[in-house]
Amino acid sequence: MKLPSLSDLEIKGKRVLLRADLDTEPKADALRIKVLKKTLNFLREKGAERIIILAHRGRPLLEAVADKPALEKSFSLKPFQPFFAKWHAEVKENLRFDEREEKNDKSFAEELARLGDLYVNEAFANSHRAHTSIVALPLLFKARSKNLVAAGIRFHQEVKHLTRIIKNPERPLTFILGGAKEDKLSYLWPLAELADKILVGGKLPIFVAENAEIRVDMRFEFAKLNPDRKDITLNSIEVFEADIAQAKTIILAGPMGKFEEEGQRMGTERIFKAVAANKKAYKVAGGGETIKAIKVLGQEACPELAEGFGWISVGGGAMLEFLAKGTLPGIEALKTG
Repeated sequence: MKLPSLSDLEIKGKRVLLRADLDTEPKADALRIKVLKKTLNFLREKGAERIIILAHRGRPLLEAVADKPALEKSFSLKPFQPFFAKWHAEVKENLRFDEREEKNDKSFAEELARLGDLYVNEAFANSHRAHTSIVALPLLFKARSKNLVAAGIRFHQEVKHLTRIIKNPERPLTFILGGAKEDKLSYLWPLAELADKILVGGKLPIFVAENAEIRVDMRFEFAKLNPDRKDITLNSIEVFEADIAQAKTIILAGPMGKFEEEGQRMGTERIFKAVAANKKAYKVAGGGETIKAIKVLGQEACPELAEGFGWISVGGGAMLEFLAKGTLPGIEALKTG
């Protein structure tokens, strides 16, 4: 896989459209803001005339809010502007205010393309979605010249570290899938082709039980949930801990329960601690809720937790899709060969 780099671009005096991931809280310590800094530094040092940040936040068109001004304020990207003043970068408004963004619409791509001379994708976490700013827009630039698009610095690092898992993992390779997003189930069987074990917690076992079409075999361990369905049972914790202790490669993608509530934290805390305790494994974590849980537990219960990962991916779904398929729509739109 050959992805174009920033060094391939003639940046001086050019307007750069930087696709970023700002689907997060507008806080200076948010990972999805911090990972943009190296690319922003590079663009400014190479003499970019303007940097225009394209991004989305939430799903505003799905919100049943009659008051349009209130809706636009809730999902505005304006609170992010101060974080990019250092680079004189301009944050455009939420792409998802326009229904064409999620339709991979060529006319919307043409409108966006008029804002800049070059396109850079630094939104790995969004690149599993075939949306206008991820696919149609870079393809439009590539149709003019292959030297008008590039992957950002962090994007390249994501691909490098995750490719290691696909190409040459130490075994046993164990996935830990949790959280409350049902779409993770679509990755179960593709990931099973790569994994030796897949441990499934959070709300996912509920969705599996409700879906008779999902096939299972000995590679899967599905947690049982407590009666309130907010955490996994003690027995499931112990089964997972034993598997984690044997693993040589661990992919952590999602909490085991509603860890934000102290009384529902035991499953997530013990499983994450088990991951931290396995010093021999190469460990990767990914996804917003996973990163949030690592931060909370690292501050309160397990200070060494965040230090033990070989890589922390900004993407949850994007990370899993890349590991399952070896590529993403956003990667295919950038590839030069």
